[in-house]
Amino acid sequence: MDPDCAICHAPASLACECEANGLEVAVRQAEARMMQSIYNDIRSWVRAHAQDYVLEYFRLLTEQRKAVHAQHMERLNTHSFHYYRQPPHPSQIAEAQAQLKRGIDEDWRSSVQRYPEVLEYFYSLVELTLPNNNENAVKDPPLSALNGLRSKPGRRVGAPPTVVSGPSLGALERDMPLPLPLPRGRTPPSLEPSRERRTPGPRDRRQSYRPPPPPPQSGYYAPPY
Repeated sequence: MDPDCAICHAPASLACECEANGLEVAVRQAEARMMQSIYNDIRSWVRAHAQDYVLEYFRLLTEQRKAVHAQHMERLNTHSFHYYRQPPHPSQIAEAQAQLKRGIDEDWRSSVQRYPEVLEYFYSLVELTLPNNNENAVKDPPLSALNGLRSKPGRRVGAPPTVVSGPSLGALERDMPLPLPLPRGRTPPSLEPSRERRTPGPRDRRQSYRPPPPPPQSGYYAPPY
């Protein structure tokens, strides 16, 4: 027999999604509590290495571009002194500097555009291992509820746990046998344990319970309340 929904108490035949949605919320909450710090560490590690790689990549590109710019300026100077006996014209120098600036901007743009690729690469280096399903920590987790059921002698495997609401019962009250049914017309004694004395007195001081006499056949007998 399937139990009713633990959240909305609807019958199992309705197949409501309360428990599935509740489990999803519980998973997200547990993930936030247990995994958020790990996610933060992984994110910080990946971000730092990705930034280092992109900056180093940009540095190599700019060094090559600056080397090309230096060779270009050397050719301008050589050509100008060879033919004109003077330095290059300022407009030529300004044009070369502007070309260098455009090249550096292009190098930085191409370096930043590599972030998705670089981030995916460093995220792929992270390894998260799951324990084997046969390990004791997985098969027999140190949770009080399961350990209590498995360690209790004489309990059938798969038997549902006993849920007791209110204060916990004492060992004597838990092991107390159920009273036998009484014949009709007899009032059962009170099962409420005495709060003044938890242990029974000596045998000679005990008071035996005597039920009231049965009512006459022709008279009216009001049941006790």
